[in-house]
Amino acid sequence: MAGAMPAVSVEVDGHTVKVSNPDKVFFSARGETKLDLVRYYFAVGPGALRGVRERPTVLKRYPDGAEGPFFYQKRVPPVRPEWLQTVTVTFPSGRHAEELCPIDVAHILWAVNLGCLDLNPWPVRRADVDHPDELRVDLDPQPDVPFASVRRVALEARAVLEEHGLVGFPKTSGSRGVHVNVPIEPRWGFTEVRRAALALAREVERRLPDTATSAWWKEQRGTRVFIDYNQNARDRTVASAYSVRANPEGRVSCPLQWDEVPDVDPGDLTIATVPARFAGVGDPAASIDDHRGDLAPLLELAARDEAGGIGDAPWPPHFAKQRGEPHRAAPSRARRRDP
Repeated sequence: MAGAMPAVSVEVDGHTVKVSNPDKVFFSARGETKLDLVRYYFAVGPGALRGVRERPTVLKRYPDGAEGPFFYQKRVPPVRPEWLQTVTVTFPSGRHAEELCPIDVAHILWAVNLGCLDLNPWPVRRADVDHPDELRVDLDPQPDVPFASVRRVALEARAVLEEHGLVGFPKTSGSRGVHVNVPIEPRWGFTEVRRAALALAREVERRLPDTATSAWWKEQRGTRVFIDYNQNARDRTVASAYSVRANPEGRVSCPLQWDEVPDVDPGDLTIATVPARFAGVGDPAASIDDHRGDLAPLLELAARDEAGGIGDAPWPPHFAKQRGEPHRAAPSRARRRDP
């Protein structure tokens, strides 16, 4: 049997990135290898960098490829190139970590060599890690929900954002959903950004009650699209623009123009097709940093909800109990506890 292909070196941004096991198959549908993944990120480098530039970025490692086990590595390993940039962040527990802080495409390729398929950045920049400059709308369809419903909810979210003076930049999630990244001025902390995202989710739910839901507990979501407001809590991350996701086809979290959303098929946007798209039409999110919006109108919507008796919603389980948060237990469990 022929031996494994030796490591190769890639020159990018004035740095040399070594790629080990370049011929290891990472995506079984068409047989793309680890080196193919590196070539993909090189091809879409400017767009991929735009999504992570100067952001603390969690390493989500798939050492055996897209269909193998994975693990999260929040702390950058101590053995690393001297040119690699990092940034220190604080978790809800109060603990700290030194995370990857990409400033060029070489940083992305270094992470890919560790087996990272997708890139998972915080919504902050290293200059101010406590004030997000992005609100993230994560549309997560429940089982058996057709993608047409996800498209519909995305378009309604756009309408709500525009009514509140904000610009959203949509992209496929690379899985079953859609993300909308909303650039904002970095003036508010994570708690307020999450509060605005919850108000947005509830407004979309009011307009599309049979299609969208902000219910945190799965048993309450039904066959609807969940708008995951908690993705805006501190240390929560989502796959960034041009991230390749863990499925056999190597689907990509691909930025879109809004007029593409009604007809987009996520299966068409893969590691095999997106480089040509990027070269041909460019990056639909190229202007995202030019549209920083004011969060105040969405916070006013949140205040109106609260004045009407609609308070906070559950937080993720690893957060301490929050002020004003309802009982953090699924309704069925809460009923079993009643006398």
